[in-house]
Amino acid sequence: MANHKSAIKRIRSNDAKRDLNRYQHKSTRTVVKSIRKSDNKAEAQGMLAKAFSMLDKLAKRNIIHKNKAGNLKSSLQKQIAAMA
Repeated sequence: MANHKSAIKRIRSNDAKRDLNRYQHKSTRTVVKSIRKSDNKAEAQGMLAKAFSMLDKLAKRNIIHKNKAGNLKSSLQKQIAAMA
């Protein structure tokens, strides 16, 4: 257990940040998954902008790597373009 007040505060703030990061990451994965499962091209197009925004925010905050965000965005675009 930490002995200094600053260390105790750092533990608390790290826990809060971790919870927020996990929530945002999981929410983004849910949106990406719903786009992948979608059969309607127009509906998937509508969700695509939201997913791109979420992925960019995760990459900007270093929750995911910027290349992973780019790869996910690219694969989502390719999948939607291939829909009939």
